Amino acid sequence: MSSLAPSAKAPSMPNVTLRPVLIAGLLIVSFWIVVAVTIDFWTVYDPLKLVARKLQSPSLQHWLGTDALGRDVMTRTLYGARYSIAISIIVVACSVAIGSLLGAIAGFFGGWTDGALMRLVDVTLSFPPVLLAMAVAASLGPGLQNTAIAVIAVWWPVYARLMRGQVLDVISRDHIEAARAGGASSFRLLTKHILPLSWTPTIISATMDFGQVVLLAASLSFIGLGAQPPSPEWGSMISDGAAHFYSWWIAFGPGIAILSLGMGFNFIGDALRDILDPREP
Repeated sequence: MSSLAPSAKAPSMPNVTLRPVLIAGLLIVSFWIVVAVTIDFWTVYDPLKLVARKLQSPSLQHWLGTDALGRDVMTRTLYGARYSIAISIIVVACSVAIGSLLGAIAGFFGGWTDGALMRLVDVTLSFPPVLLAMAVAASLGPGLQNTAIAVIAVWWPVYARLMRGQVLDVISRDHIEAARAGGASSFRLLTKHILPLSWTPTIISATMDFGQVVLLAASLSFIGLGAQPPSPEWGSMISDGAAHFYSWWIAFGPGIAILSLGMGFNFIGDALRDILDPREP
């Protein structure tokens, strides 16, 4: 007797083919990570020291020219990767941890716990992210650490809502009811049976959010609420470029850096969504 009907299909494994978009994203992000980690060993100029006359246009000695103080723009752009990558990792990691924990609690326990947490999420998400981050950063004061706190305050509700939806979907499945009937505790149900099946959308969203966090942090620095001079942070460098509009090279380097790093993370996120999404054929 056949164990499977003729029309039955075995569960398909995720398509883990290395797609061109994934390879491109990994190469871009890896480039910036390597630059951030190793730049001290091979850079020619100091990002904080004056190396030539001010507002010098691009040349063979200074590929992206110099800024209003005579500092090498290329060197400062490369050093800026340290700030942007560090803040994006901190913000996304903390936002995922806080949001996923609160979302899982809300979805699992329901009732007044769910209502209270989700009303907090709704209130936070009702404000435009940039305006809310500006308000929090302004209340805390300028600085890279306060910028990270401000962006975390804006970002965690996204993961709370996402995780809550996943937990509500998983908790209604038969194997959860079977585990509950078998005497599994609430802690075991949540950590062993529900959360492992709820992480996929969060991982995809987190990967794609890296680029948005870089952009938001740079926006806060652009208006003076993020990293403060003379730090070679991309947002503050673009702000310097806006003050010297006709010296286009000052903002060109950090602008391309933000664009490329954001694209790299988006490429990886798109590829992971195609690979991990269970709805894909």
